Amino acid sequence: MSSKRVGIGARPMADPRAEAWIQQRVEAGPQEGDRHTARMTLDVTPALRTRIKLAAIERGLTMAQMLREVLEREFPEVSS
Repeated sequence: MSSKRVGIGARPMADPRAEAWIQQRVEAGPQEGDRHTARMTLDVTPALRTRIKLAAIERGLTMAQMLREVLEREFPEVSS
């Protein structure tokens, strides 16, 4: 085993433009069109995953886009 130590350099300086942009977004809050999402995990067979993937490709969508559409259609928002 080697006893050679490798030093870690100083933390890079923050980009003031990036920091200002982040602060502006935080202060503005959620914007119209911003989409808050929650991750959902679903176990499917490899064969079903392949069928979903092929259907998404045929429709020019990602699997996530297509499955969101299916879920929205099957579980529409209920107005009170």
